[in-house]
Amino acid sequence: MRQPNLRCIMRPVDRTILIVDDHAAFRRSARALLQAEGLDVVGEAADGAQAIAEVERLAPAIVLLDIQLPDSDGFAIAAKLGACADPPRVILISSRDATEYGDRIAATDALGFIAKSRLSGAAIMALLD
Repeated sequence: MRQPNLRCIMRPVDRTILIVDDHAAFRRSARALLQAEGLDVVGEAADGAQAIAEVERLAPAIVLLDIQLPDSDGFAIAAKLGACADPPRVILISSRDATEYGDRIAATDALGFIAKSRLSGAAIMALLD
């Protein structure tokens, strides 16, 4: 179901990233890692509500979305972002293993899942291909 008050616009840059995670230290380290690998991190968000606002404001091409957020889970946020006319590409992340989520990852419109311990520019680009 499309969210009527979530405005999404065309994304001119293919490799812009928004990092959504409630741990500031992880956001900082992920930003440094991805920027060192040539990706353009345009913003960060600490929870689901902020993620939606930042997607609207920044129009990133890619959203790295933690599954465990304080105000919502990443699956619900991924569904809201997927309702955009031109949705960002969502990649789910977690400190937990993908098997802990059963079929929930496959049931989303997300491109895939990356464990936080395996996060890299190459892992992101592999999902985009």
